[in-house]
Amino acid sequence: MRRFWTLYKIEQKLGFRCPDGLIFGVAMPAGILVLIAVIAGEKAAGGGNYTFLQSAFASLTAVGICASAFMGIPLTIADYRDKKILKHFFVTPCSPMALLAAVVTCGTVTALISCAAVSIISVAAFGYRMEGNVLLFACAYLLVMAAMYSIGMLIAGLCRTVKIANVVTTAVYFPMLFLSGATIPFELFPERLQKVASVLPLTQGIKLMKEISMGGQVEDTAGIVVLLAAITIICCCLTKFTFRWE
Repeated sequence: MRRFWTLYKIEQKLGFRCPDGLIFGVAMPAGILVLIAVIAGEKAAGGGNYTFLQSAFASLTAVGICASAFMGIPLTIADYRDKKILKHFFVTPCSPMALLAAVVTCGTVTALISCAAVSIISVAAFGYRMEGNVLLFACAYLLVMAAMYSIGMLIAGLCRTVKIANVVTTAVYFPMLFLSGATIPFELFPERLQKVASVLPLTQGIKLMKEISMGGQVEDTAGIVVLLAAITIICCCLTKFTFRWE
């Protein structure tokens, strides 16, 4: 545990020195929230009985998860591997899982700061009130986080160089960011695009959080929970067997 906390403190300091995570994970969702709330916050979304602000809240809390999971974790580990930093870790008592846990914890801190920023702005500036169960929403949020971070860890374990990691993370990050409903309201997509975007695991996670936050009933709650849990377990197991120091 002492090794983990030592690694975490170092990683967190390095993370705060690099503004990318705070810009894309915290400032961007907060800015998008303000734009949506000012432009169409009280308007009905997609002809439903909820507003764009209600729809955007749950979606934008997932942006911090998306940014740290698909850009922060894989690129950090790939950069360490490319610079032979991981090779030096190999001769220390540090295990791969301890290093990954420290990096993931840093990503979790960024995601929670992002969620807090979106929540505070929504409530304080625009009078948002969650109609659903806050505890259930928190559980759904943590489940989505676990699933997305497990995918990020798997990418980190498979990508041997920064160049490969950049290509893979770009191919995963931007579809998840723009097609899942995280930034662009899902209700605005054409029906065909909605069907395609529904394949993305983040889309299902946001759907779950959105319905819970608005007090509605998710059509296939059990299916989404099982899907996200299965992704978490499978990706974590694969990461354990595929991670290499160099």
